[in-house]
Amino acid sequence: MSDLQQAVRDKYGAIADAVTHKTTASSCCGPSACGGGDPITSNLYSGEETSGLPADAVEASLGCGNPTALLALEPGQTVLDLGSGGGIDVLLSATRVGPAGKAYGLDMTDEMLALARANQRKAGATNVEFLKGTIEAIPLPDASVDVIISNCVINLSSDKDAVLREAFRVLKPGGRFAVSDVIVRGEVPPDIRRSMELWVGCIAGALEEHDYAAKLRAAGFADVELDPWRVYQIEDARAFLGESGIDVDRLAPQVEGKFASAFIRARKPAAAEPKPCCDPGCCT
Repeated sequence: MSDLQQAVRDKYGAIADAVTHKTTASSCCGPSACGGGDPITSNLYSGEETSGLPADAVEASLGCGNPTALLALEPGQTVLDLGSGGGIDVLLSATRVGPAGKAYGLDMTDEMLALARANQRKAGATNVEFLKGTIEAIPLPDASVDVIISNCVINLSSDKDAVLREAFRVLKPGGRFAVSDVIVRGEVPPDIRRSMELWVGCIAGALEEHDYAAKLRAAGFADVELDPWRVYQIEDARAFLGESGIDVDRLAPQVEGKFASAFIRARKPAAAEPKPCCDPGCCT
């Protein structure tokens, strides 16, 4: 296991323990870690969606969007959530695909898996299975999944190319990729970029939006779309950055509007379709 993976596991294990035992822990995008955190994690799910879920599943939700709202899930489909945490998106997906469908959650953190399985039991979800593993090596067969979702997790991986290749592998031809993630929009000075990532990306770096699209196409995906829907302003991070000793007023012109939560969609081509080219010059 890499140092980065161990850091992610330790951090999210502590969060799962805090939720389970009703103690306090700072999350990646939680108030004590991120100077307010609310612009990232707030108002992602409707009251109707969360009303039927176990309280611990809602409390352990650490995402930056609602990937289950990105496309219409259909009865009988198989859905995989990469980095499923406490299980909120898996449980929402399980309801939508119905008893003839299946919702998998994949996580590498034992404490999160235990919390998610407890939430599954509380919800009475019989079409759900939580798997232990990494998103860089998905423990499912080729072409076994209709839809892949993820909620602010891919940005935590140090090998995003491997994640996207694995996502492509396990999707069925015509399968959909629909995730929420943090992206960077345009150039940001490296030292400042890292300071902002500590706030919005926490441990690993968020991809620049054009790099994200290019990596998806390189993995074989077609119909790639990135839709930044919640753009972070400097005021959102002022308290966190001030505590870090950064001159926020000097920083503002260089980062204003550069970090965002985005909805990211793509499709695995059907078997008869050619693999999309990655070089812009070959598609003219």
